[in-house]
Amino acid sequence: MGWFIVILISSLATTKAESQTCKLIGQTGFLEFSKEGDLLIGGIFSLASTRKLNDNDYEAVPHSYCIKELKFVRTVMFTVEEINRNAQLLPGVSLGYQLYNGCGSENLIRAAIEAISQEGPACSARIQALLGHSSSGISKNINTLLSPLSIPQVSHLSTCACLSDKSLYPTFFRTVPSDRVQVLALVQLMKNFDWRWVGIIYSSTTYADKGTAEFVVEAMKEHICVEYRLVYSKASTETHEAIVKMLRESSSKVVLLFMSLSYTKSFLSKMAGYNISGKQWVGSEAWITQLDLASVERQNILQGAMGFALPEASIPGGTIKAFWEKFFDCSFSPSNTSTLCTGGEDMKAISNDYTDVTHFRAENNMYKAVYLVAYALHALLQCENGANPTTGKPCVIKSEVQPKMVLEHIKYVNFTTPNGAKIFVNDDGDSVGEYDLINWHMRDDGSVKLVNIGRYDASFSEYRKLKLKGDAKIVWGGNSTEVLRSVCKEPCPPGTRKAVNKNKPVCCFDCFECPEGTISNQTDSPDCLACPPEFWPNAKKDRCVPKPTEYLSYKEIMGALLTALSCVGVFLAFLTFLIFLTHKETPIVKANNSELSFLLLISLKLCFLCSLTFIGRPTEWSCMLRHAAFGITFVLCISCVLGKTVVVLMAFRATLPGKNMKLFGHVQQRLSVLALTVVQVLFCIIWLCTNPPFPATNLKYYKEKIILECALGSAIGFWGMLGYIGLLALLCFTLAFMARKLPDSFNEAKLITFSMLIFCAVWMAFIPAYVSSPGKFTVAVEIFAILASSFGLLVCIFVPKCYIIIFRPENNTRKHLMGKIPPRTL
Repeated sequence: MGWFIVILISSLATTKAESQTCKLIGQTGFLEFSKEGDLLIGGIFSLASTRKLNDNDYEAVPHSYCIKELKFVRTVMFTVEEINRNAQLLPGVSLGYQLYNGCGSENLIRAAIEAISQEGPACSARIQALLGHSSSGISKNINTLLSPLSIPQVSHLSTCACLSDKSLYPTFFRTVPSDRVQVLALVQLMKNFDWRWVGIIYSSTTYADKGTAEFVVEAMKEHICVEYRLVYSKASTETHEAIVKMLRESSSKVVLLFMSLSYTKSFLSKMAGYNISGKQWVGSEAWITQLDLASVERQNILQGAMGFALPEASIPGGTIKAFWEKFFDCSFSPSNTSTLCTGGEDMKAISNDYTDVTHFRAENNMYKAVYLVAYALHALLQCENGANPTTGKPCVIKSEVQPKMVLEHIKYVNFTTPNGAKIFVNDDGDSVGEYDLINWHMRDDGSVKLVNIGRYDASFSEYRKLKLKGDAKIVWGGNSTEVLRSVCKEPCPPGTRKAVNKNKPVCCFDCFECPEGTISNQTDSPDCLACPPEFWPNAKKDRCVPKPTEYLSYKEIMGALLTALSCVGVFLAFLTFLIFLTHKETPIVKANNSELSFLLLISLKLCFLCSLTFIGRPTEWSCMLRHAAFGITFVLCISCVLGKTVVVLMAFRATLPGKNMKLFGHVQQRLSVLALTVVQVLFCIIWLCTNPPFPATNLKYYKEKIILECALGSAIGFWGMLGYIGLLALLCFTLAFMARKLPDSFNEAKLITFSMLIFCAVWMAFIPAYVSSPGKFTVAVEIFAILASSFGLLVCIFVPKCYIIIFRPENNTRKHLMGKIPPRTL
């Protein structure tokens, strides 16, 4: 019913008729303080908890004032006087005020109606703008009345972000930051100290509900997660017990206490009996500067608490300062006759909020609100060449000023107050969002010192909005000597990737080691990146390093062993050569074709030496040399063996009637060896000129290392070269096998048979081993095949003869050799 009356009064107040006289219906007399002037500013305040019905008759104790609201009233009075003394701001115009008092929301609405209405035929408002109220809820209701009349409203403490909606509250302005700015400042604070895992305790009020909800949304944008969000009720014991349990069991170290002052007092009173420690408390603007919250019992909670407060400011020359100077016989300005006031004089006897002038925070917003209206009037009354320089409309004199004109000009205001504060409003009617970052330093006696450790300015760029003071000493919560670490999960280090767990908040992610062959070089990397083919992750998997190269080296055991075997082979071949050279005139050397034997020994030494070209780092020349040298020397070797085999067969046939050995004499032997070798030389030249072997990197066999090898270039060239060697070996083996049962003096054919058998077996086994062996083992297999076949030829053909030469010289005679010839018949 009360709200219906309000709406009805509003309708009556906005209706006028020329034949009627406007008269307010219902209770009036809410005017508490007034000052006449050419132009008036109104104000709505909750000065008392009960309404004053009669003027003071000095027979009854007057009602008490709310000290906080009274300071706002006194600030308005002082500011108006300061403006009137300023001849430059409103020259020729005196500014007055009408300040109304109402208790309860309904009476505050009635007071607002009284403020904007004037009895008489005009039924128009006398005030040009209305200041207040402190409450966002009351300001919303008041602006609903003011907007149809185009009367500007300027609040000093209404912080609800909803009031920025110009479609609902088109004439509302404020000099206090909206709750959204506070929320953004709190999120920036969490981000600055890397508090990514927080808890929230809030009260069931519009202020806390909307502020908390918006904090959660903005926090998620910065990857800050809320572990819990618990509502506190003054009356409910269950909710209090749930909060205590959560504070003890939760892993988050930071708690945001988003409450109004009355709820904060109740909450802290109940929490004083519990030993809740190890938490960093962050407070909302509503209570963070309230010194009366401090006590010894609450020291473990409030020590190191942080929060944002309205900027500290001074109001030069305020009336409270005059009172202070008179009361303490001091001066805030240096004086020879008085001591300097510090603002901290002992006022235990009369200390209250009214006499506390050490900080002007909310009062400064009221100071700026009055100036905002004054500068709007200043802009409105400007006249240049018959027009207003701001809007270009015709000039207006003070008697023609209307609230809607003030409303139009208040949007263009941009000025600096006498205390240095810059004032302007944006399109939403909000002023610049500025806060001081406050840190609670608790003393042993339970008192507190509020220390300004930083500043938040919403007008700056993202990374400059919050700035901490470099010399500020910060006291941390939880008796910690350093900033508390509050994260659900420590950041994923380089070498791992970050994976979101769908069943947990985004801050409670999982870290997985990068798969084989991939790295991550950043903290909290969402993906692991594959290394380039020539690189491989280091042990920590945080960077790619060049893969180690592998090739058959002289320094490793296998390379050294094969090198040693090659040298042994060269030595034995050379030793055999010396033995044969020393005993070249002996029957056993002559009987076995000494010329081919010497050539064979030389080719065997070259075969042993060519194996060394396969060891070491592959280069362009070594790749071509190793295969060409191997192919040519082995063909030379097999050609010599083939020549010796043919000589044995031809020598046997020469002993038969009608046969002549001259068909395959020394010249033919030399030409046959040369011809067979030249074929391989030409083949190798063609191979090397068209598509030669070249050094290459092999990444196929091992992921973590590079195999340096010689690519064949032309596979046809390589296998054609081996095929030619195999063809000669097979022909030699066949002829030797045919000559194996010749007389004993010619039984070298048996030795050649055994040597060719070993040779063919080695190279037949070589092919599958070569194809299947990885990396450097491919080279090792080829070297082993070369050495094995070379040792087979050397041992099988020459060792028996050397044995006779050295250990059985009595058998090295022509008689002995010829004596073993059995009689033969055709």
